[in-house]
Amino acid sequence: MSPLIASLTVSAADAPPIKPAVELGTPMLLTIAALGVAVLLVMIIRFKVQAFVALLTVSIGVALAAQIPLKDVFTVVATGVGNTMGKVALLISLGAILGRMIEVSGGVQSLADHFVARFGRTRVGIALTTVGFLVAIPVFFEVGVIVLVPIVYAFSKLLNLHPIKFGLPMAGIMLAIHVAVPPHPGIVAGAGVLGADVGLITMLSLAICVPLGFLSYFVGALMNRREMELLPSVKAQLEEYGSSETVHEGHKRQHAPKPGPGAAALNSAVMAPPSAGLIMALIAAPIVQIMVGTVGTLMLPKTHELYGLFAFIGTPAFALLVAVILAFFFLAVRRGWSLSETGEIFEQSLPPIASILMIVAAGGVFGEVLKVSGIGAALSATLSGMGLPIILLGFIISLALRAAQGSATVAIVTTTGLLTAAVQNGNYSPAQIALIVIAIGFGSLGLSHVTDAGFWVVVRYYGITVADGLKTWTVLTTILGVAGFLLTFVAWILVGGLAV
Repeated sequence: MSPLIASLTVSAADAPPIKPAVELGTPMLLTIAALGVAVLLVMIIRFKVQAFVALLTVSIGVALAAQIPLKDVFTVVATGVGNTMGKVALLISLGAILGRMIEVSGGVQSLADHFVARFGRTRVGIALTTVGFLVAIPVFFEVGVIVLVPIVYAFSKLLNLHPIKFGLPMAGIMLAIHVAVPPHPGIVAGAGVLGADVGLITMLSLAICVPLGFLSYFVGALMNRREMELLPSVKAQLEEYGSSETVHEGHKRQHAPKPGPGAAALNSAVMAPPSAGLIMALIAAPIVQIMVGTVGTLMLPKTHELYGLFAFIGTPAFALLVAVILAFFFLAVRRGWSLSETGEIFEQSLPPIASILMIVAAGGVFGEVLKVSGIGAALSATLSGMGLPIILLGFIISLALRAAQGSATVAIVTTTGLLTAAVQNGNYSPAQIALIVIAIGFGSLGLSHVTDAGFWVVVRYYGITVADGLKTWTVLTTILGVAGFLLTFVAWILVGGLAV
């Protein structure tokens, strides 16, 4: 083989590792990191720069300040994008498709009708909180709130109560699941950055979110004991609701996909809601599959002949693909959707997640820059000297970033990027790494206020003032975030986290 051909066949893994041109001291590296985060927050909050652009710009700036050679800067950028997106892009995309199919089919309406009938009108709050828990697993938070609005309005009119009476506890648990349970983008991105097992995260975070559902209901009930002003715009909308037929028609009008140029709209008869049992089965299918695979790989040695089978079955991307195929058959083929209509629904599920995928990619770049520059190692050594558990530090950093700039996804990917070196050098077990990611997720749950788009969704659709939103929604999310972290910390102790 000629020297030229040999040089061309050298893989990236064989290339020498990228290092800064000049080794900077720990104080300088930490100063660069602090300034980078500060600039990131100013760009997002003050100048309203899109988070993807802000993260990418700051990452390049930090790389230059840390003396990474110019010729290597965009190699680091490409590595960060590839490492992160290779782990999370399929999960987020398949999760969005599954959620969209359940939403468009009327499955949310069916779940609501089922649980309201089971619990009765006197326990509508419990029923809707249960619905919120289930809907939030495959459906993004803001979408889930909007999808359930007609049902909330209908019962608010029927029982002559403020929509926030039903909406507050339901939205609280929906946001808790959104930040802590895969396939939602923030927690999946965090798992990708830190190399955590998504199956373990799913099992642990779902177990933690169950008591949080009860807590959301009871805290919401306490907050709802006082009367709150109903905004005139929502009061006018409530007048349009008052019967199950109205709820169903409103659901179809609001959530049937809007046809693009030349596309056919879905027939309303085709959109009759599927059974609640079918929707629950579709939601549970990927969770059960992931759990079976995860438990199998934990119980068997890697040399066992069945280890590979369980690893394949439990791969989250494969589990979600199976769920999408099942949804295609039960919600599309068996219900008479045409291929063009189904294809349109698939396509409509992807544009809303484009910006999220870009933020996740830029977060991966930020983490890679911190790693290559040595900032991550310096931060790791500094944090170790403080004597605080890394799980607590992750929660605090994520909570602060969430309060400052509003986006839970940005808070999670930034925090995991900052702590990557500390986790990699800490000799933590897979369960401990999963719990660190979950704690960071719950940090991004608290202090939802005016910087958070979700805050405005709750205020707008449930018809409360900004002041009442701060007194109720902001307080509830913070209580749930702290409670979620405390439960995560208990699990951390049980798996021996403090002994590390």
